[in-house]
Amino acid sequence: MNPPASSSHKIRTGLFEIDLASGQMHKNGRRVPLQEQPFRVLAMLLERPGDAVTRQELQARLWPADTYVGFDEGLNTAIRKLRTAFGDSAANPRFIETLPRRGYRFIAPLSATSTESGFYRNNVVDPAPPRLDEQPANTPDHPAFSAEVRRWPWKTVVAAAVALVLIVTVTAYLVLTHTSPGPQKRTMLAVLPFQNLSNDPRQEYFSDGLTEETITDLGQLSPERLGVIARTSAMAYKHTGKSVSQIGRELGVDYILEGSVRREGGKARVSAQLIRVSDQTHLWAQNYDRDLQDLLDVQNDLGKAIAEQVRANLTPQRKIELSRKRMVNPEAYDLYLKGRFYWNQRTPDAIKESIGYFQQATARDSNFALAYAGLADAYNISNIIGPVSPRDSFPQAKAAAMRAISLDSSLAEAHAALGMEKSHYEFDFPEAEREFLKAIEVNPNSTYAHLFYSNCFLMPMGRQTQAIAENKVALQLDPLSLPINNFMGMTYIFAADYGNAYRQFQHTIAMNPSFPLAHEYFAWLLTTMGRYEEAIKEHEKSEVLVGASPEEAAAKATIMLRAFESGGERGFWQKHLDLDLAAMKQPGSYVPSSELAADYALTGQNDKAFAWLDKAYDEREGQSLTLLKVDPSFKNLRSDPRFSALLRKIGLPQ
Repeated sequence: MNPPASSSHKIRTGLFEIDLASGQMHKNGRRVPLQEQPFRVLAMLLERPGDAVTRQELQARLWPADTYVGFDEGLNTAIRKLRTAFGDSAANPRFIETLPRRGYRFIAPLSATSTESGFYRNNVVDPAPPRLDEQPANTPDHPAFSAEVRRWPWKTVVAAAVALVLIVTVTAYLVLTHTSPGPQKRTMLAVLPFQNLSNDPRQEYFSDGLTEETITDLGQLSPERLGVIARTSAMAYKHTGKSVSQIGRELGVDYILEGSVRREGGKARVSAQLIRVSDQTHLWAQNYDRDLQDLLDVQNDLGKAIAEQVRANLTPQRKIELSRKRMVNPEAYDLYLKGRFYWNQRTPDAIKESIGYFQQATARDSNFALAYAGLADAYNISNIIGPVSPRDSFPQAKAAAMRAISLDSSLAEAHAALGMEKSHYEFDFPEAEREFLKAIEVNPNSTYAHLFYSNCFLMPMGRQTQAIAENKVALQLDPLSLPINNFMGMTYIFAADYGNAYRQFQHTIAMNPSFPLAHEYFAWLLTTMGRYEEAIKEHEKSEVLVGASPEEAAAKATIMLRAFESGGERGFWQKHLDLDLAAMKQPGSYVPSSELAADYALTGQNDKAFAWLDKAYDEREGQSLTLLKVDPSFKNLRSDPRFSALLRKIGLPQ
């Protein structure tokens, strides 16, 4: 078998470096354990980045003829181990995409760290995203994209922006005018991921970004009549082989918008077609080829013309917004799309990358409201996914959100981000509610506005029924989102509806058994229900999925099981406390004070529990503290007068 590349060739993808010669993979300089066969599969996928590699090709190259019986199991195991190594997901892939019944495709941007000859010479590759400590955010010559690409991306951004205005408004017009008159539920639309036809895997961020912007714009046009499925669920159908009717049934939508984008030769072509699910009728299709000069000057005229066509379906305010000339630095917009690309990956390293790109976007264009809203989102989530302390993240989130709102008060994302900061950091719940309601008012199709309103205000206030209803709205808009399905299970826990919580976590795990948070929170539910042996097994699964070896996870599970068998519930939680205290001493480890408080509360050590809760308050661990009233972990403290005093201090109802 011929080697896939030069023996000294090293390849970078994101934060990973793959050494084809040694058969090793590293992340940020640390070796990632990977067995020989999974690595050989990876090497073969890397020979043709962005292209499909069939199962037959993999079998012919990597599995001898006499192992045919075990091929399917062996390949599935190899792919599973690769996804674990990359922290990837089959449902929402960032590195390895499954092509049902065909094979696999490596979809992440790549760069070769060697100039030697090899197959990457004939493929356009993307340098690895820069570390934030290596490149100032406002440096014009950021190395993330090649000089050749830097010469013209602003032109294609402008062209694509004009095409998006047309696609969004024409789609809304056609959907709303093809909907039967009379009282009825909202018409539902799904925007499938725009296909990247540029023959350049590094352009995935661009096509994905256009998809997300189209979803957002359509969601704001006529929200009382048109519901738009959110990005996460739409992205589940990237490169799908499913039919329009099947997608329509799974998402519960009436219409589907398909699109593609091609960037080459200094030009952009954006194509789109609208399909009615019920009878597969293609209502409209259009290609947009644009000259790449003076397009910002004509965008305003296009917006006015389209607003006139759909005037019966638009509010006066929305007409005004469409008539405005939206001036934005095209390079800043390109950086913003890269920031959203990384923000959507929801890993600590990716969040850092997103902050860097959003900062660059605001440096290029200090009046770019969307970039400030993205920066607020990234800072907000950084202390949750982190670990970044709330004191290091929330003030910056607030500053970015307020700047975004001052530039464009119609941005639901900015209002929702400010609402989270008001709730989780300032404990200013009246202001938090105002911001969440404003976010829902300006865009009722904003998934995160409904989710944050549920989790950051309604549930802390003890309004469980309303919190469940708002989470269900978010789930309707984004039915395939694993985090939102997981939040639904947590919402049921906080409402003490353990039966529905149990069923919800089972559903989420069935959607993707490799999603670690579902196993982790399912384990928490099981302990709340007193089913400790099952909880230990679920937590063991989550440990493996986040990177622990099966042997390490099994050893920890055995320790916890023995503690429970010898000491019951209190023995279990005492061991949990011991492990958390030991983890605090490890370099680079972070254990929230509120988690230690819960450990002490569950072991009956109330004085220490309150001491750690006071520390959590000082550190503004709002994600946990705002839910004190409904979190079952603190049930043993509720009769203590100090608990009521802490609720008053935070601003929570008694």
